[in-house]
Amino acid sequence: MDKILVHEDKQLDELALAFSAVVLALSGHLVQEIHARVSQQGFEDLRPAHGFVFARISVGDATTATLAEHPGVTKQAAAQLVEELVRKGYVARHPHPHDARARLLRLTEAGWAATRAADQAARAAVATWQETLGEARFGELVADLTRLTPPGPIRPAW
Repeated sequence: MDKILVHEDKQLDELALAFSAVVLALSGHLVQEIHARVSQQGFEDLRPAHGFVFARISVGDATTATLAEHPGVTKQAAAQLVEELVRKGYVARHPHPHDARARLLRLTEAGWAATRAADQAARAAVATWQETLGEARFGELVADLTRLTPPGPIRPAW
């Protein structure tokens, strides 16, 4: 009986490792596919990291400090990303109504255009997944993964 339990535990452990490897591979592939498609739509000056910045800024009340918390980077790294996106015309700084030292960050029209391009690219990138799995199974997969996903902005809010 103990051999069966050890065998089942080992199978579960291997399955968990396989799951993490598959999810990481799919995630990396999806990010690269979205990035390639966004670049093809005229946003060659953006990098995948910018999408995470756009996602946090789009939900509102974003500052460089709150932006640093979203992808888990330093305030200095967040400030460099913000400066780059301001310089490229995707983000604008506005006075903070309650903190004179902070600046609220907002997407410009170009920033919103890039997020719309990313949404279109994401839909196109997973279209083959939908075809492969079928509509019902794809819906179940989305529901399952949604239950496992931590809270917080993953994509820009409309």
